[in-house]
Amino acid sequence: MSDPAPERVLVLRALGLGDLLTAVPALRGLRRAFPAASTLLAAPAPLRELAALTGVVDELVPTDGLGALSWAGPPPALAVNLHGSGPESITDLVGTRPGTLLTHRHPDVPDVGGPPWQADTHEVDRWCALLEHAGIAADPADLGLAEPDVPSPCPGAVVLHPGAASPARRWPAERFAWVAAALAAAGHRVVVTGGPDERPLAREVARRAGLPGSWVVAGRTGLSELAALVARAGLVLCGDTGVAHLATAYGTPSVLLFGPTPPSLWGPARPGHRHVTLWSGRRGDPHARRADPGLLELGVDDVLAAVTTQLDRHAARGGTDHG
Repeated sequence: MSDPAPERVLVLRALGLGDLLTAVPALRGLRRAFPAASTLLAAPAPLRELAALTGVVDELVPTDGLGALSWAGPPPALAVNLHGSGPESITDLVGTRPGTLLTHRHPDVPDVGGPPWQADTHEVDRWCALLEHAGIAADPADLGLAEPDVPSPCPGAVVLHPGAASPARRWPAERFAWVAAALAAAGHRVVVTGGPDERPLAREVARRAGLPGSWVVAGRTGLSELAALVARAGLVLCGDTGVAHLATAYGTPSVLLFGPTPPSLWGPARPGHRHVTLWSGRRGDPHARRADPGLLELGVDDVLAAVTTQLDRHAARGGTDHG
């Protein structure tokens, strides 16, 4: 960008945990391009702790989704739409009266230019490409987070996260339980995570697997504690969720169950053997009210084999491959 360096950069990403983590490379690109500017992130207030761990967010502007951006300060010199294709997200940022607005273009907002939206693009690459359109370099592999200043509730444990934002992305609880029981029988400490509303699901997994109730930490950890748990875990098993992106950010070995959205769009952006993705190859409706048929094609035996291979590989490297 040829304009003078901005004093404040406002970034809209009013979504969830995984959405924030896939935007980290773009946020880092903005910081490198404008090191003297303050970066303000419009995102839900519960993400404040994780936003701080990026090292490039100076202030979180509490924003609970589209239409909720409250901006009372002076117009930002630069506003960046890392939220979506528009038009609502574009309109929200236009309302802040920015000096420059960086966004994809949308036909409903013809006065605002930008590159066209590409639907079949990995989420990390999408936002890096938006910055590159404006001449701002961003590295899609720059996904790491600082570890929080809290201890892990259970260092070295295998973390099972059975929940997901939509039923379509939830592998059945009884299947998670079969895997958990096999891991516990093999001598692994297994903890089951989730948000407060996912505690009944986590308890069901533990009950079916015969795990102690103390191994259920769902609803008992804030985001900092969850980040610490994932950062020092032996392995993470989950679906297409924010916890999967935490595993990627910390280089924690993982087995990730995809469906109905393919891993080419939302899977680990870091290459390598630390993260194994299982996907049937069938796409479906990510907002469906039942588990996706393609996700259900992933059987317990295949998942347990992938988990066992990952744990053996990690043990052979001495458990030192976090990064």
